[in-house]
Amino acid sequence: MSHPANVSFIAVIPARRASTRLPDKPLADIHGKPMVVRVAERAAASGAARVLVATDDHDIAAACRAHGHEALLTRADHPSGTDRLAEVASVLGLADDALVVNVQGDEPLIDPALIAECARVLAASPDCAIATACHAIHDPAELFNPNVVKVVRDRAGRALYFSRAPIPWERERYGAGTPPERFEAMRHIGLYAYRAAFLKTYPGLEVAPLEKIEALEQLRALWHGYRIAVFEAGAAQAAGVDTPEDLERVRRTFLANVKI
Repeated sequence: MSHPANVSFIAVIPARRASTRLPDKPLADIHGKPMVVRVAERAAASGAARVLVATDDHDIAAACRAHGHEALLTRADHPSGTDRLAEVASVLGLADDALVVNVQGDEPLIDPALIAECARVLAASPDCAIATACHAIHDPAELFNPNVVKVVRDRAGRALYFSRAPIPWERERYGAGTPPERFEAMRHIGLYAYRAAFLKTYPGLEVAPLEKIEALEQLRALWHGYRIAVFEAGAAQAAGVDTPEDLERVRRTFLANVKI
């Protein structure tokens, strides 16, 4: 697929203060700057026309503004990050064809090129409302780990299904809990580009039964007939921050590899 070279898009970083495993996670210090600011820096490096943090917390908004990044205070009752993006699209009055990339606020090591590619793929996929990414799974433990979301695609690279279960299930070779010697599976990367028209529609869509079963909100889009373009990233991305141990890993990585 050929992708437009220069695609205009907005990067939005939803950030909530609540976190059970790592309190005040967006404000966690990474070598002198809050984590959410580090994410905003990565998003800015992607070439986004605009980067803003969408949050319901005044301290997070103030921290972003203090470091020169735009922040928008949003409602506190959003059930998901996608709903928060929908409010942003409405408040900003985005045109229906505007592209919005949702960058997770706990991924300070995300590759800026991946953010830009997500927008380019959506721009090149007029039949799709959403674009996202995946990469090949090489570790059998990940295949059977329910915290690792898998995706299967059709021949055009459109999502057929997302699941916490091993998909596709190779009937002849997967024994009961026996790790396979070889397998064909793709791990979903939680980065999304949306058309603003879809974001404006999303809050009114009925929650899908499959979404409840799998606890995966992207299944709502598939359930209601929206198409999702899924491109393969060149390599696995650095894991995000969920625990104090994750935070220490990211701090070490920044110290060793990232210009700060």
